[in-house]
Amino acid sequence: MTFSRVEFQAQVPDWVPMSKDLVVVLSGIIEIILGLGLAFWKKQRTQFGWALAIFFVLIFPGNIAQYIDGKDAFGSLDSDSARLICLFFQPVLVVWALWSSNAWRRRKMNN
Repeated sequence: MTFSRVEFQAQVPDWVPMSKDLVVVLSGIIEIILGLGLAFWKKQRTQFGWALAIFFVLIFPGNIAQYIDGKDAFGSLDSDSARLICLFFQPVLVVWALWSSNAWRRRKMNN
């Protein structure tokens, strides 16, 4: 279906009760849909921003598991320090999703 799925499978924790390949394919489809929604459905941009932020939070345990289990991926995530640094970028993605969609600002305005 696509390439690099084996690399992404390193981020699926062993405790997930589904095929790692299926998790990678489904999460990829969800991420593409959310990204397209954020880019093209302007009237629902806030909702897509929140959904994408939640998605990034939900997949964060996979990044933590990759660090804890010491699983290499993508050529550059081949050391504990590289995997640790990668963990700090997930919150950046959450903030980016909220900022780029104006979701956080609109939430404040509604309160």
